[in-house]
Amino acid sequence: MSAAPSASHHHTPWLAYGCLAASMTLVGSYVGLSRTLVAALPVFLLAWLRFGIAAVAMAGWVRRQPGEAALSPHDRKLLFWESFLGNFLFSICMLFGVAATSAVAAGVVMAAIPAAVALMSWAFMGERIGRRVAGGIVCAVAGIGWLALGRSGAHGAGGAGTGDEPLWGYALLLVAVVCEASYVVIGKRLTAQVSPRRISSLINLWGLVLVTPFGAWQAWHFDFAQVSPGTWGLLLFYALAASVVTVWLWMQGLRSVPAPQAGVFSVMLPVAATAVGVLFLGESLGVAQAGALVLALVGLLLATWPNRGTVE
Repeated sequence: MSAAPSASHHHTPWLAYGCLAASMTLVGSYVGLSRTLVAALPVFLLAWLRFGIAAVAMAGWVRRQPGEAALSPHDRKLLFWESFLGNFLFSICMLFGVAATSAVAAGVVMAAIPAAVALMSWAFMGERIGRRVAGGIVCAVAGIGWLALGRSGAHGAGGAGTGDEPLWGYALLLVAVVCEASYVVIGKRLTAQVSPRRISSLINLWGLVLVTPFGAWQAWHFDFAQVSPGTWGLLLFYALAASVVTVWLWMQGLRSVPAPQAGVFSVMLPVAATAVGVLFLGESLGVAQAGALVLALVGLLLATWPNRGTVE
C-alpha cells in the first residue's frame, strides 16, 4: 500500500504537522515523568489504572457514528495489533525500562524511532523515503544522540546514564522503539478506514482487557492509602495524555502525512522528556545539549518544509 497523503502540490498539511508534534510532545512529557509514577505504583497496576481512566473518558467514542463504515475483519485485526504493540507492550516495556535505567536512557533509545518508522514503512507499506525525509531522520537521530551523550557526561558519578543500568532495561526500551514504530505504521493503515476517535477508544479497550489480569493481581496486594494526592493527579494526566489526547492527535495527523515523514515527529518525544527534566526535575541544560536540540529541530524542519513540488 503506497502513501496517499491529502497534501497537494501547493498545500502543506500544517494542521496535521501540529497534531503529530503535539502528540509526541505529550508522549515525551509523560515518559519523562513516568519515573515518579513507577516509584509509587507497580507497573502493571499503573498501566491498568491508565487504561481504566481512559476508558471512562472515551466511553462515548466507542460506538460507530452515523455514516461511518462498519469494521471489517481486517480492521479488527489491525486494531488488536495496534493496541497490543503500541499500547500494551509499549507501555509495559517503556515503564519497566525507564524504572530499570533512567529518563535519559529512554531518550537515548527513543531517538531510534524515526529510523525504525521509516524502515518499517518502506518494508511493509512500500512508502518512499525522500531525500529530505531521510536527511531529517539523520538529523533527528544525530541530535538526540548528541543530547544523550552530553547529558550522560554532565551527570557524572551517581547520575543517570553512568553505565550502572542493567542491559535488560535497555533491551526493553529497544523493544518499546519497535512497538512505537509498529504503532505508527499500523495506524497509517487504520486511519484510511476508521475515525481517529474510534481508533483511540477501541485500542484503549483492548489495552484494558490485556492488562486487567496483571493489574488486578497487583491491586489486590497494594496499599492505595500510601499514594499521595499529587501522584493521583499525575496519574490522571498520564492516563488522559497517553490514552486519549496523544492517540487522537497522532491518528488525526497520520491521515494527511506519510508514515516515514510522520515518524520524524517522534524526535519531539526525547526533546519533551528533556524539557520536563530541566523545567520540573531540576536538571541542567548545557551548551552541548542546547546544540543537540537545535540539530534535532533542524531535522524536523528539513523533513516538513514545503517544496515547490510535492511534499516529501
